[in-house]
Amino acid sequence: MSDQAVAADQLRLLIERIERLEEEKKGISDDIADVYLEAKATGYDTKTIRAIVRLRKMEKHDRQEAEALLETYKAALGLE
Repeated sequence: MSDQAVAADQLRLLIERIERLEEEKKGISDDIADVYLEAKATGYDTKTIRAIVRLRKMEKHDRQEAEALLETYKAALGLE
């Protein structure tokens, strides 16, 4: 097999893997959307849930820094 044929096969395999992963990602995104819809139907505020999920992804020190900065900005704007 020529180097060009090997490279083409490798490229095709990589692209097919990406396509499969994109399909899986779409399925997972749909599942997440369903959970948010379920939460909303149960009476939960989905904006708040999204904010909590975002906060839980952060490292503790990053979260503390972001919360302190938010409090500083709120105080500066008289939102306390």
